[in-house]
Amino acid sequence: MTTTFDLDAWINDRRAKVNVALGEALPPREGSDPGRLRESMHYAVMLGGKRMRPLLTVAACEAAGGTWEQALPAACAIEMIHAYSLVHDDLPAMDNDSVRRGKPTVHVEFGHDKAILCGDALLTIAFETLAKGHGRGGRIVEAVVRMAHYAGIDGMVGGQAMDLEVGQNVRELEMLEAVHAKKTGALYAASGAMGALCAGANDDVVGRLDRWGMQFGIAFQHADDILDDDQVALRAQAVARVDVLVSSCIELVASMGPGAEPLRAIARWVHERTHAAAAGEKRE
Repeated sequence: MTTTFDLDAWINDRRAKVNVALGEALPPREGSDPGRLRESMHYAVMLGGKRMRPLLTVAACEAAGGTWEQALPAACAIEMIHAYSLVHDDLPAMDNDSVRRGKPTVHVEFGHDKAILCGDALLTIAFETLAKGHGRGGRIVEAVVRMAHYAGIDGMVGGQAMDLEVGQNVRELEMLEAVHAKKTGALYAASGAMGALCAGANDDVVGRLDRWGMQFGIAFQHADDILDDDQVALRAQAVARVDVLVSSCIELVASMGPGAEPLRAIARWVHERTHAAAAGEKRE
């Protein structure tokens, strides 16, 4: 008997596990809290969100033969990196956003100086959290290196610099995807690779799941652009590219068995999300 994979049930279960782990990994709120720094870290991380990066870390680990328990330190670490980036991106010197997920951004709630320190603290605790995962097995030192690479100048930080430079009127798809690859795709590539490394996978599997994450991340950002009504001039090309990227994602894990079904379902989800957005439907 063939059963249909229930992506919603899988996401709800794994997201709940990630949220518990994040709450435990963040510094306790009790005790001295100069500048409400501990409070701001919890605010930045636990405010909500889809948790797509940690979910992909878990899914990649399971696809590579590991367990969700093995993936949790890396899943928490990548979400902390993502949260720190949002705290800094929201600052007036960057994107100047005052609301995120229906709540005041960190710099509005806690002050500009505290927001900078909050981001700094989240960045450093991310590496501490990942390094502490060594007791669960896997290739954790390599995961630390991979996360550092994709979070830095050759990944997310470099992508933010490119985004600030080129703005919202990019006229060439190649340039747009170069920005997307660094600013968004890099952390998804890290998620895929780190999930495989947490499972102790070989280099071939790590490389495939790294590429899976990168291509998914670019497709995800194309969908977000359409939902946010950004980069309108390239919309038709972006939708066509998502079709290609998703097909490649599915091909990359075609031989990996039932453990990779969450990755296949997530790839199909971003495809549906993109086409729904292009048709004028809002779908998260």
